[in-house]
Amino acid sequence: MKINSILSIFAPKDIKFFPLLEETAVVLVQAATLLDELFSSNDKEKIKELCKQIKVEEVKGDKVTGRIFKALNDTFITPFDREDIGTLTDEMDDIIDVINRAAQKVLLFSPQTLPPATAQLAGITKKGAIEIQAAVGELSNVKKSDKVIRLHIKEIKRLEEEADVVYEKGTSSLFQSDIRTVELIKLKEIIQELEKSANKINSVGKVLKTIIVKYA
Repeated sequence: MKINSILSIFAPKDIKFFPLLEETAVVLVQAATLLDELFSSNDKEKIKELCKQIKVEEVKGDKVTGRIFKALNDTFITPFDREDIGTLTDEMDDIIDVINRAAQKVLLFSPQTLPPATAQLAGITKKGAIEIQAAVGELSNVKKSDKVIRLHIKEIKRLEEEADVVYEKGTSSLFQSDIRTVELIKLKEIIQELEKSANKINSVGKVLKTIIVKYA
């Protein structure tokens, strides 16, 4: 047996990564919840305030991400492969970034109306974020919780497939409408960002699947 393998058995694995990953998931859910509120509102002032709040969450997410990568650099033995922890962190942070971009585009473009597909996609993103938070919360006990985590991963995949259908129908409806060209471009960009957020949530599901295959 290699020395590194022996060390990995007897050396204590640093568990600070679990609360840090859970903290990132909390920020993700908060950002997604604000996004859902944003696309459910017709109040322009409330929308502006929600966009600001989402930006605050995005900054929080960046800070937690920085702490996780610092911990990876400072820690000898990690509970999972460094690469998996890093990828999971990056993917969750990416979702928060995309959520923020979608919100900032609403703020920048100030569209006259928001089509139903935007609210649907925002709702799917919120549901996916909640599934991620639940799955991440089980990682510290992955051997006993692998079946639970797999159920969350399955639901994340289902939500991504639902988002694809909503995106296709929503985009098609836009091009079949009589909305003027400038407004059409604005809405198309907003819908694309929302669809990206759902796709990114599925990317997290894939990372979670990799982790449980290795460690469950």
